[in-house]
Amino acid sequence: MGVDRISELESRLAAVRERIAVACTAAGRLPDAVELLAVTKTVPATDVAILIDLGLTAFAENRVQEAGTKVAEVAALRPDAAPRWHLVGGLQRNKAKAAVRWADRVESVDSIRLADALNDAVRRAEATSGRPVPLPILVQFSVDGDPSRGGIDRAGLLGLADHVASRAALRLCGLMAVAPLGEDPEIAFTAIAEAATALREHHPEARTLSAGMSGDLEVAIRHGSDVVRVGTALVGERRLTSR
Repeated sequence: MGVDRISELESRLAAVRERIAVACTAAGRLPDAVELLAVTKTVPATDVAILIDLGLTAFAENRVQEAGTKVAEVAALRPDAAPRWHLVGGLQRNKAKAAVRWADRVESVDSIRLADALNDAVRRAEATSGRPVPLPILVQFSVDGDPSRGGIDRAGLLGLADHVASRAALRLCGLMAVAPLGEDPEIAFTAIAEAATALREHHPEARTLSAGMSGDLEVAIRHGSDVVRVGTALVGERRLTSR
């Protein structure tokens, strides 16, 4: 790994952390109230290793196959580290088995059928490989109800949450959402915050709100996000060219 890339990631990380701290102060929140989840899709395992060296512990991927390979590579590069891996992209039911091999949390559950597939996969993995149970889950909320972007609308949210909470191999931890491009972020994050509040009223244990990315993390923090998922601002515009 090159010295230039180490310096670049160190500088980018410092800038993102400063943005989070400033946003938390402006919102009357403590800076450590918001977790930085590094989105490392399409970047090489060497970048993840650098970020681990810089103190990050939580990473997000959105493609099951790419992530499975990268998790193994990072483990080889940093055998003494114990990073947490989150799946934040859309997940097909037939890939649930592969996902639970590496995911410490799945943040994109948007249907009862997917929840059942994950529950079954976790139970099998527990029996065959000793995978920890339960698997932490965030239900994905859709602000505008557009099925092409994933997520469940407000009308179906609590029913899905009830179902996840009833599955023995899953643990309902909260809500994830993405503000639609082109929509007023204030309107979008107000709707997200209201959905998170409704979820907590029915499931007090589901306290995590994962919302906000590189372009809108300040608005997300102001509306109560506990986790911001930052990719471009942290790692830049990169493609996976080597691992």
